[in-house]
Amino acid sequence: MMDFKKLELEDKELFDKYIYPYKFLSCEYSFTTLYIWRDACDIRYTIYKNALIIKKKDFNGDYYFMQPLGYDKDDLKDIVEKLSNYKMEFHMEYLFKDLEENFIVEIKSLFGNIDGCIKEDRDNFDYLYEAKKLIMLSGKKLHKKKNHYNSFVKNYNYEVVSINSKNVADDVIESARTWYDENKSGQEDMLYYELQGIEDIVDNIEKLSLVGIAVYIDGKIAAFTIGERLNSKLAVIHIEKADRNVNGAYSFINKEFVDRCFNDAEIINREQDLGIVGLRKSKMSYYPIKLEKKFILNC
Repeated sequence: MMDFKKLELEDKELFDKYIYPYKFLSCEYSFTTLYIWRDACDIRYTIYKNALIIKKKDFNGDYYFMQPLGYDKDDLKDIVEKLSNYKMEFHMEYLFKDLEENFIVEIKSLFGNIDGCIKEDRDNFDYLYEAKKLIMLSGKKLHKKKNHYNSFVKNYNYEVVSINSKNVADDVIESARTWYDENKSGQEDMLYYELQGIEDIVDNIEKLSLVGIAVYIDGKIAAFTIGERLNSKLAVIHIEKADRNVNGAYSFINKEFVDRCFNDAEIINREQDLGIVGLRKSKMSYYPIKLEKKFILNC
């Protein structure tokens, strides 16, 4: 029987060993993403045939496995069959979710025509942007964003600081709690777990190799954001919050963070929209260069 262990901060070194040989464009296979949602998604793992197997549940409470990592190709068929048996024994709703296209191709080569078992998971597609365009906000399509940015710069006496001291970290956590109180209606559970995750990663920002900035106006945080470099070409924005009463705050911190911390990256991953209409509209308004697909495999 496979024995799954609850994900903890101390597991970062082990996970990094498995994750970083891959060049994922998806945010799902970041230790920080997993750590933020470890309680909400009951994230657990085990090692089987020298492969990292991650089990989690979605926001509907249905369990599944993520893409195995670090496996020997000769072992993949056995690994999939082992997980399929586990799924049946424990009455899991899905076999795999969060799958990349390359893994789907590999599975097809082992099991033949399984197209009927595969489905695109649109609500979890990641939004990928060209870093330079987020910095420059050039062109007709991003003209409104640039106007919002310029309006913020013109109208507010602001200060941008790194989240690298206890005082700033405490202010960020207080700001996150205020944002939660003001925006939780209808999404209490998800946003409560996100708030817990924010508190955890702010307290452990150096251990997680994260960077973040906060924007102060008149001594109070108006916006903050946290992200990380996943590989030589890709950075991911894990958290971005702003006071909606401050005009242009989101446009400002979006541009400023990439410019200050990831200006040598090629691609910025701003994660998924979870099927939330307003969030989808906001992410599309920055004109992504690609939606990184994720798949469900369930046979």
